[in-house]
Amino acid sequence: MSASQTDPMVGRLLDGRYQVRARIARGGMATVYLATDLRLERRVAIKIMHGHLADDAAFRDRFIQEARSSARLAHPNVVNVFDQGQDSDMAYLVMEYLQGITLRDLLKEYGKLTPEQTMDIMEAVLAGLAAAHKAGIVHRDLKPENVLLADDGRIKIGDFGLARAATANTATGQALLGTIAYLSPELVTRGIADTRSDIYAIGIMMWEMLVGDQPFKGDQPVQIAYQHANEQVPAPSSRNSGVPVALDELVLWATARDPEQRPRDARAMLDQLFETQNLIREGLGGVSTTTQRTMVLPSAPSPTTTVHQSAETTVIPRGSRRTGPVAIESATKLASTVQKRHRRGFWLFGLFLVFAAAIGGTGLYFGAGPGASVPIPSVAGQDVATATATLEKAGFLVGGTEEVFDWRTDPGLVSATDPAAGAAVVRDTPIRLFVSKGAEPLPVPALAGQPEDVARTAITDAGFTGTDDPAREFNADVPAGTVLRATGADGAQLGEGATYPERQPITLLISAGPVPVVSNIPVGDAEQRLRDAGFTVERGASEYDNSGEVPQDNILRLDPVLDDAGAPRPYRVGDTVTIHLSLGQDLVAVPNVVGLSWTNAKPKLLNAGFAIDYNTAADALPSVEVTATDPEGGDFVLRGATISVEF
Repeated sequence: MSASQTDPMVGRLLDGRYQVRARIARGGMATVYLATDLRLERRVAIKIMHGHLADDAAFRDRFIQEARSSARLAHPNVVNVFDQGQDSDMAYLVMEYLQGITLRDLLKEYGKLTPEQTMDIMEAVLAGLAAAHKAGIVHRDLKPENVLLADDGRIKIGDFGLARAATANTATGQALLGTIAYLSPELVTRGIADTRSDIYAIGIMMWEMLVGDQPFKGDQPVQIAYQHANEQVPAPSSRNSGVPVALDELVLWATARDPEQRPRDARAMLDQLFETQNLIREGLGGVSTTTQRTMVLPSAPSPTTTVHQSAETTVIPRGSRRTGPVAIESATKLASTVQKRHRRGFWLFGLFLVFAAAIGGTGLYFGAGPGASVPIPSVAGQDVATATATLEKAGFLVGGTEEVFDWRTDPGLVSATDPAAGAAVVRDTPIRLFVSKGAEPLPVPALAGQPEDVARTAITDAGFTGTDDPAREFNADVPAGTVLRATGADGAQLGEGATYPERQPITLLISAGPVPVVSNIPVGDAEQRLRDAGFTVERGASEYDNSGEVPQDNILRLDPVLDDAGAPRPYRVGDTVTIHLSLGQDLVAVPNVVGLSWTNAKPKLLNAGFAIDYNTAADALPSVEVTATDPEGGDFVLRGATISVEF
């Protein structure tokens, strides 16, 4: 049996809209499923956070951050995120579904790629990443698993789960959640991530595509991280002699240990990739030799920098070298530089081992001294005073408050922080508190008169939650399945245009059509019709009534159903109804007069329409009591029958 067949999510309907079809992949944070968007009738990929992480505020915030980061991007080389929501206790993202494989799958199948294939794939990846960098987003987890190759030829970057807004120094203790083989030196040693950290990961990916393996290996993550922190990535041609010199130098530029010596962002590297492609097509890209020529690549040229090029060497004016070009050393010079850096790096190795031991080799978090990065504690759900005290105790400053709508958090309590809880920042960093105003009041859409499925969709689209089992009321004037009215959690009716808190439940009252006709039909048939319509049927203590028109044992009438105030209300599915049957002739119940004085008993029998057979001497004794009647009190007899009385 396949994993999809045993997965309880397969076949489930999320938020009444997304039908889960099959499991695609499973990661450490979430599982991805193939699903159908029933509203738009299209296939989508749904990423559902693992249940054991749903209660972790840091993971939940990171999951929501992925939706926000991706939603800010609209680029053909970035996987689109369509929706984000929560069903019961499951947080999920709805993404564009691409049928195909990942770059990792391609490398597993072919080992390594040709320079041409590498440049084609990197052109698409860098284009998508350039859009992210332009939007101020650092991906922080670039690796072959997150590059999707669709069957129709499209190439897209996905999984912005670790993405954050880029600043000059975006620090994060979570940085090492990225795959260790692609982490830049500054991430390993300082926990600092910016656009150039993404460029380093791109360079490692290119190296792996050209060589078929990763540049640094080790039995433990700490060994790989140490090499990234202290060693220069070698030229790909040292492992694959077929790599052109121009690609060698592009990879070395991207993987420079000093971030200042790398391209400033994906746009700068993409521009140089185009130049490299042109050089290789024109036969000027070179083939790896023992003595490599030097090619000068721009790091962050200013608009005023003038660049002069020849066929062999790009020359940058001397005055621009501080902010612009970085020369990639020849193999001999590079080896010498690496040796010098090795000697300088030994003291870092000792420090690195201390930190690695502190976390048991499962992750790498660095922080010591007054300038160290520490995680922001979660203060969600606390009042402002308590949250302020919690943050100050952890070494942070509270940099003001801002009121926001948040349906998950009671008004007056802290909803979230900026930076988010769990993010690692330097002590004394001002933390902004977002204080909940409660759920946002939203306008209620038109629901009365709509078919049930249309109304349910309108409720979800408007930002509310529909109840699973709406009440159904019999109404002869409104077709079955049509909404009669909508009510809120307090039972108050919600008309079109009324405001109602976001994500709160709306209950629909649906027409069940007319009440089944049961008058003057046999009791067995009537009871079956009523049960089929959803009623519970019972017979009252006095179930028979007289009727000269309705045959005996046919239904004469139904008792009304009363509301809480005791007034009759319309019948609803699930109600209990009491039925009354016909006796079929004019029968009258004999009054019970036993124990009454003859003065009181005689008029009672006469007024009921009966003749009386009795000892007339009793008329002279008005206080004498009746001891028996025949027929007895309560028996049904024909109106006008004679009743025998004994004293």
